[in-house]
Amino acid sequence: MVKLSLFMMLVLTVAAAMGLTWRERRKGIGPAQGFAARQKRRIDRWVTAAAIAAVTTMLVLGGLQWLRIWLS
Repeated sequence: MVKLSLFMMLVLTVAAAMGLTWRERRKGIGPAQGFAARQKRRIDRWVTAAAIAAVTTMLVLGGLQWLRIWLS
């Protein structure tokens, strides 16, 4: 179960980061930013993606656990 949750978090983090990147590009290019601002935005995107993946993983695997308990 641990391997499944780690794999699920990895896949969901990458998928969420891709979605957030697509959303940022779709909004349009803002004013030119410096190197530090670009890196901060990039780190913020990955942290947000990891948080989304963690919450989703907990909800899905927690729901499966409760389903297993209720059916037993």
